[in-house]
Amino acid sequence: MKLSRRSFLYSSMALPALARERFETIPEDLKTPYKTNRLVIAPSKEPGTFDELGADGPFVFREADKFYMTYIGFDGQGYQTGLASSSNLLDWKKEGVIIRRDPGNPISRYNVAMTWILRENGVFSSGALKKVDGRYLGIYHAYPKPGYEEGPAVIGLCWSPDFKTWELEKPFLRPENGQPWEQGGLYKACILEFNGTYYVFYNAKTRGAHWREQTGYVTSPDLKTWRRFAGNPVIRNGPKGSVDEIFASDPCVLQYADGWALFYYSLDAKFVARDLLALSPDLRRVTKCRGVLIDVGPKGSVDSRFAHKPSVFFREGVLYHFYCAVSEEFGRGISVATSKPF
Repeated sequence: MKLSRRSFLYSSMALPALARERFETIPEDLKTPYKTNRLVIAPSKEPGTFDELGADGPFVFREADKFYMTYIGFDGQGYQTGLASSSNLLDWKKEGVIIRRDPGNPISRYNVAMTWILRENGVFSSGALKKVDGRYLGIYHAYPKPGYEEGPAVIGLCWSPDFKTWELEKPFLRPENGQPWEQGGLYKACILEFNGTYYVFYNAKTRGAHWREQTGYVTSPDLKTWRRFAGNPVIRNGPKGSVDEIFASDPCVLQYADGWALFYYSLDAKFVARDLLALSPDLRRVTKCRGVLIDVGPKGSVDSRFAHKPSVFFREGVLYHFYCAVSEEFGRGISVATSKPF
């Protein structure tokens, strides 16, 4: 049987011994224990719509007095990027597709998934977007074949005058140019600017049927020349039996205290996906936090199978942790947990 990322099951192949990891404690102000237990963005289930079969990969931001979320829709052929709006971060209105696949483009003919727009860096900032030379700067990835994440994806930049119409650049990051940890294909990316340097964090996979996913980054002074960090991957798989033994994926990197918070999701050998946290003083040295930020829920909940792919946003003393929730009953959609009760 052919394996896909969605149906990935870990075999009993022997693993190399890994050194014992050091952990930090999850800071209290980054915890979001209160779940809505509902999908704020659900698959449409309407034939012909871009998100008929799933809504995934949330990215939440503020523009003027309104909140927006870009998200990825899946229709059976591939990913396209949509937009939703909200006045309160809990009730969302779908605004439609903002980046469509282009049958005439060899990169985006089947998929185009924008996963991040350059924004204020701070966890507790207003979450407003930042412009570069008068335009919004986003980042996307695209898979070369039809289906659910089929083939090795590439990563590229995209630009917009209004965050609703986007122009894609050619990919600048390809798996075949990287190290073994990323040569199987690239996934979600987030982009930030700090002290004149642009950072693109992304997760990637090894080659083969029983791959692993880890997270690293590239840097650029000008958005044209890019260099992979020599210490990649910065968020590595944990040892056998750990919650991130198989995947350490989908980075959401934000400035926190005197350093950085790296939200990410894990996959263990039992095929359970959860959102975790790591901390860094300088984006070079990363220490994982012990414990789980968002865990899967009980049977019958919206996230009984997976609770993963973080997008973190702060408003009026409340931290919102948006994530992709997957269950047999509700399908694949987007839910949210908060730092305070509703």
